[in-house]
Amino acid sequence: MEKITSFTINHLNLLPGVYVSRKDQAGYAAITTFDIRMTRPNFEPVMNTAEMHTIEHLAATFLRNHPQWKERILYFGPMGCRTGFYLLMTGDYQSREIIPLMIELFEFIRDFKDEVPGAAAKDCGNYLDMNLPMANYLANKFLNEVLYQIDDDHLIYPES
Repeated sequence: MEKITSFTINHLNLLPGVYVSRKDQAGYAAITTFDIRMTRPNFEPVMNTAEMHTIEHLAATFLRNHPQWKERILYFGPMGCRTGFYLLMTGDYQSREIIPLMIELFEFIRDFKDEVPGAAAKDCGNYLDMNLPMANYLANKFLNEVLYQIDDDHLIYPES
């Protein structure tokens, strides 16, 4: 079998950032898949499932309620390798175009202190696996180390 595109990215050179992973056509709509890479693969420890689960709940809720972007959000969810998330949006975008949205999102996660949306047995299949303080910490780290001073090394996939 042929390798899928995401497995052809040299993960030894991949830095935390916001990357266009792929673009697809679904009928008349363009779909852009973003790689929201929060940790450096194979160099940093991966995120634990509890904080990833918390980030997923907060991000999906925030994005699907965002006044400007909600109609374009298709999916926000974790990568199996636990180094980041995928964001799928309708439209043909470049990474830089969504950086203001990503800053807004991760500031929301950093500052969130309430009950996590959907963190109840009737709403979620694993509601006890949550870690809000660690989600706050990771969002702050991503903002300070990546998003606030993002450059092309963190927006464009590295060469193989």
